[in-house]
Amino acid sequence: MEGGGAQPSLQLVYQAVQALYHDPDPSGKERASCWLGELQRSVHAWEISDQLLQIRQDVESCYFAAQTMKMKIQTSFYELPTDSHASLRDSLLSHIQNLKDLSPVIVTQLALAIADLALQMASWKGCVQTLVEKYSNDVTSLPFLLEILTVLPEEVHSRSLRIGANRRTEIIEDLAYYSSTVVSLLMTCVEKAGNDEKMLIKIFRCLGSWFNLGVLDSTFMANSKLLSLLFEVLQQDKTSSNLHEAASDCVCSALYAIENVETNLPLALQLFQGVLTLESAYHMAVAREDLDKDPVWEALQAVWTSNLEFLSLPIQVVEISFNFWYRLGEHLYKTEDAVIHGIFKAYIQRLLHALARHCQLDSDHEGVPEETDDFGEFRMRVSDLVKDLIFLVGSVECFAQLYATLKDGNPPWEVTEAVLFIMASIAKSVDQENNPTLVEVLEGVVRLPETVHTAVRYTSIELVGEMSEVVDRNPQFLDPVLGYLMKGLCDRRLASAAAKAIHNICSVCRDHMAQHFTGLLEIARSLDSFALSPEAAVGLLKGTALVLARLPLEKIAECLSELCAVQVLALKKLLSQEPSNGLSSDPTVPLDRLAVIFRHTNPIVENGQIHPCQKVIQEIWPVLSETLNKHSADIRIVERCCRCLRFAVRCVGKGSAALLQPLVTQMVSVYRAHQHSCFLYLGSILVDEYGMEEGCRQGLLDMLQALCIPTFQLLEQPSGLQNHPDTVDDLFRLAARFIQRSPVTLLRSQVMIPILQWAIAATTLDHRDANCSVMKFLRDLVHTGVANDHEDDFELRTELISQVLRQLGQQLVSQLLHTCCFCLPPYTLPDVAEVLWEIMQSDRATFCRWLENSLKALPKETSGGAIQVTHKQLTDFHKQVTSAEECKQVCWALRDFTRLFR
Repeated sequence: MEGGGAQPSLQLVYQAVQALYHDPDPSGKERASCWLGELQRSVHAWEISDQLLQIRQDVESCYFAAQTMKMKIQTSFYELPTDSHASLRDSLLSHIQNLKDLSPVIVTQLALAIADLALQMASWKGCVQTLVEKYSNDVTSLPFLLEILTVLPEEVHSRSLRIGANRRTEIIEDLAYYSSTVVSLLMTCVEKAGNDEKMLIKIFRCLGSWFNLGVLDSTFMANSKLLSLLFEVLQQDKTSSNLHEAASDCVCSALYAIENVETNLPLALQLFQGVLTLESAYHMAVAREDLDKDPVWEALQAVWTSNLEFLSLPIQVVEISFNFWYRLGEHLYKTEDAVIHGIFKAYIQRLLHALARHCQLDSDHEGVPEETDDFGEFRMRVSDLVKDLIFLVGSVECFAQLYATLKDGNPPWEVTEAVLFIMASIAKSVDQENNPTLVEVLEGVVRLPETVHTAVRYTSIELVGEMSEVVDRNPQFLDPVLGYLMKGLCDRRLASAAAKAIHNICSVCRDHMAQHFTGLLEIARSLDSFALSPEAAVGLLKGTALVLARLPLEKIAECLSELCAVQVLALKKLLSQEPSNGLSSDPTVPLDRLAVIFRHTNPIVENGQIHPCQKVIQEIWPVLSETLNKHSADIRIVERCCRCLRFAVRCVGKGSAALLQPLVTQMVSVYRAHQHSCFLYLGSILVDEYGMEEGCRQGLLDMLQALCIPTFQLLEQPSGLQNHPDTVDDLFRLAARFIQRSPVTLLRSQVMIPILQWAIAATTLDHRDANCSVMKFLRDLVHTGVANDHEDDFELRTELISQVLRQLGQQLVSQLLHTCCFCLPPYTLPDVAEVLWEIMQSDRATFCRWLENSLKALPKETSGGAIQVTHKQLTDFHKQVTSAEECKQVCWALRDFTRLFR
């Protein structure tokens, strides 16, 4: 089904829509979807959508047309000449009136289209007044009028519309001016609605939308009957869930709107009193377990937190309060006022004990606590909350109080387990100095008999893992702790938790654990005999490698060889297998395990000493090389191989020199056939390690140039940058490493200008990692012309950078400015500011001229005829940037300026 360049017939469009919704063949649906997507992006979509809405043949075609019209107004409004805007508005208003009874979703799409048009169409003055005057007297038109007035404030800050700060300010002032008209309309609608639930829902949604925009006069609203009606609806037991949700959402919107209580005191008092009237309705809903009416309790918690009543309620209700506690804790942490902290301390203590009760498993629960079900996720959120609030009560005191509840009584197992769980959450924050409670807890836990409930053993093992610093300070407990954890490791239900705890002990107690390396090695050799999760197995190997690095240098090579032997043997076995024998030939597990061993085996090697891991890695290289060749087409396995090689190179540093040529040769060879971006990343590691070695520079440049050829071919494909962000990320990481380690080598090369041209093109890429790498490369590139002026090659670097900027500097500045205004999200602006700052540092006068030319090229009006940016705003921005004395001033100027285009 091809539309071509000409406008397709309506019959063809109908066929495609029917296929999209009704074709039983999924491939037919997919073809129809692609064809209709292309149609929506074409200029023909305007006329076709209008015709479909006029004909009103069926719901599907009307929905497609309404959705298309909304999308075109949001993204392609510039396609229409200014003199057609008024006729488009009249047409849309006619369509929504004619289609108001066909389908609510169609009405919503058309309402969004009208709202988006109003926001962009500068010539449509007082749109709210126009709509209210035209439709408020017709009862049948009120539903779609309310829909338009609901979405209009919501769309003001829509990311789909780039109307700019000037137009946005103008619109907000206009909506504030007409807000009383909307409130009056809503009151009229209430009188006409009677008991019509659907109409009341629309009224409350509309009111909430205007509250959210922050344009309603708080004093006026404090005396409005609409506010009283909201609480009347919430108080009534017979209120349906849908109406209840709409009313409670509206109350919450009002509460958020009065965040500054002092300036909105009348409305704040009315809302406070209104929420207090809901207590009986709240208890009634909880008693009936009517949890569909929960949203309003978000408001209630702000009033009732002081008596912590809700903490005795079901966890679905308790969990609603977590955001409040987070924000309260954050606020108290910032105040650093001991008196205020003291006021809240008792409440936080009660909260922690209440949370411990809520974390209790059922008394008939069997096995270990589940971490992935709803209750397990609730417990994880409790753990996070406890960690955030513990500073208010003091971790030492809280830990002692929790332990006292276990020591002084004989609680049921589920109480013990829950208390241990909370203790594990705060164990790391407890001060280790002169704290006998910690030692007593550790001693008590490792003496727990194997007959206690499995869940208690599981959580006690987690607690021991969190108390690894206590073990490090009290090494006399190391043997009993390891004995306790080994028992857990041999129990399939507890094995992963025990492995994680051993990993923690190894990480913290590395010196003390050196004497136990033989035992760790035995565990590592028989890793697959334990019932471990992949993460737990890798964690055990990490812990073992950390301890290995603390052994005497003369022992490390032999021990590393033994530690790697099992994984190397597994790889060799997989390589010898015939692919057709039905057995898995996936080498990812041994590769991941070797990678973690290399990554964390970091012994201290003095200058002149041969790295103890060098020989082992050279022996393993042929197996890794063969694995890479065998699976060269499989990105998942190739990435594991490259990761393993990356950590091997990092492990021994320049001791891997013997691998450099065969590794680079293989990388380039495989990359020609399969453009896996991980080879570019691995190349950046090699440049980082060897780029400052004179004898390696030319070979590394040859590698870069060889890798660039297929990379550029990949990026030249349609949407190449967007489809391959990982390649962009890794390419410019490699280029940045070259600039850092051997700038002159790259600057003199033929590949320099093409790389910079691709960097300029890639600045538009809205991908966090890729864009960060591009900006870092550009920053480092320009900075190398002014950095390290004491070095012999400084003048040469400065001249080479000047040559590059003379050729592409204007293009780079123009692209960066355009990118900030039209392509990138605000979080990228600090990176862009750094690049602009560095260009300015290299040649301020020339940069001023480049920036002026770039500003002149920006559009001064929106496609809807509104002022995008004034001459004064342009000159102010130019002055702010060019007179900046710090990079952060450039960033601030950029942040304010780009709002004019968002």
